[in-house]
Amino acid sequence: MSIRWKLLWSYAAMLIFPLLFLVLVSGLLLIVFRGDAQNIKLFYESKIEGIEEADYHRLVKQTLTQNPQLLTDASYLQDLSDGLASRQISIYVREDNRAIFASSEIEDDPALVSGLPPYEHFDFHKEITVKINNSEWYQIVQYDLKAADDKPVSLFLLTKIDPLVHFAKKWFPILFIAAIAALLLTNIALTYYMSTRIIRPLLALRQAAGRFSEGELDMPIDVKGKDEIGQLGITFETMRVRLKESILLQMQYEKNRKELITNISHDLKTPITAIKGYVDGIMEGIADTREKHDRYMKTIASKADELDKLIDELFLYSKLDMQKVPFRMQPMSVRSLLNDWSDDLRFELEKNGVELQTDFNVQASVLVQIDPDSFKRVLGNIIQNSLKYMDKERPSIRLSAYTENGQATIVIEDNGSGIPADALPHIFDRFYRAEWSRNSRTGGSGLGLAIAMQIMLAHEGDIRAMSVEGEGTRVILTVPIEGGGADGAE
Repeated sequence: MSIRWKLLWSYAAMLIFPLLFLVLVSGLLLIVFRGDAQNIKLFYESKIEGIEEADYHRLVKQTLTQNPQLLTDASYLQDLSDGLASRQISIYVREDNRAIFASSEIEDDPALVSGLPPYEHFDFHKEITVKINNSEWYQIVQYDLKAADDKPVSLFLLTKIDPLVHFAKKWFPILFIAAIAALLLTNIALTYYMSTRIIRPLLALRQAAGRFSEGELDMPIDVKGKDEIGQLGITFETMRVRLKESILLQMQYEKNRKELITNISHDLKTPITAIKGYVDGIMEGIADTREKHDRYMKTIASKADELDKLIDELFLYSKLDMQKVPFRMQPMSVRSLLNDWSDDLRFELEKNGVELQTDFNVQASVLVQIDPDSFKRVLGNIIQNSLKYMDKERPSIRLSAYTENGQATIVIEDNGSGIPADALPHIFDRFYRAEWSRNSRTGGSGLGLAIAMQIMLAHEGDIRAMSVEGEGTRVILTVPIEGGGADGAE
């Protein structure tokens, strides 16, 4: 028998046996306490638990007692009756044996009204259960109050009750305890039976899961069988292997996260510290001239812009790393893209005294699938990185392009200070700088080339660098040609 059927039979037994036991116990209680079923109604001759006074404390003690004129206000009593009707509670107000108000449910029942108890004294409260016409039972709460003219007024709250429901409420504790006992006995018997067939293998799996939680992933799981538990054992073993692999990967992610937090803290602290310093200078009166004040404010604005740019780059890198940047890919001509971009770039470089040389050895018909804005950001980040480390009297940047092996290749070469050989493999890592000591001079977040790498990977392309320290750096970008088009040059 499969585990499924075993569980179905056990659950059926756990349901049926307690129900049968409850029926038997209920019958015995009827006989022991009441003699027979016909005598149950006699039980309601005595007082039962009535309507909780707490439910109406605000009404009687705080409202009617303090505002006795409401006891004779027909409009108020009608609103109160309408409000209690949803709880199947009726109202009857009597003054000197004269009815002042009666809910519509009881005003046509003289037998019920005549059976209500007389007025006792002010602030009298009583809860009773009465039987009307030997058929209907009512639970009645009586409040004896005084009207505004000091006449005695009785307020009655009446609820029609069902004898069987009351009996169930009365003996609920005993029935509940009996049900618990039946369930316990049934569960103990069935658990003992099921433990030899199901529970023990499951315990073995639980122990294995406990070892997993403690990081012990080297011990294989030995749960055999062709039923569902055997299949579960195989699944657990597969999970063990994958969990071990994922933990190793998570450890690497955690290491990267710590490095990221450290780098973020360092890069954010630098401009913030500068801003605080200049703000303190202004507040302490050090900038005592208009010229100093303007210089301090310009520095603060510059550092704020630097901080804003750093946060933007960090946000962009995080989105790229989680693959949440929506790229708008479209076929673009490599030659047209580079011509337009280089024209704008030449104007910017000339202002900084940098010469731009171009050599686009690629046909205008060669197309690549790219997001133009993102791809230009890659090119811009590379150019900005080159400009930071220019150290020659005649700085220059060379931009070239060609096609080879079904790919369009773009090369950006500068004659700057170059990159040390030991730093070259790491320049595309986030927050990496070849020389931390000169960061204050060159600026930058250390994310520019990391962002370029992420964008190139999203374009199914590649980016790599070659450099000779003291001579310059060459960055090479490759992107697949749209449709694997033919190579060509002009």
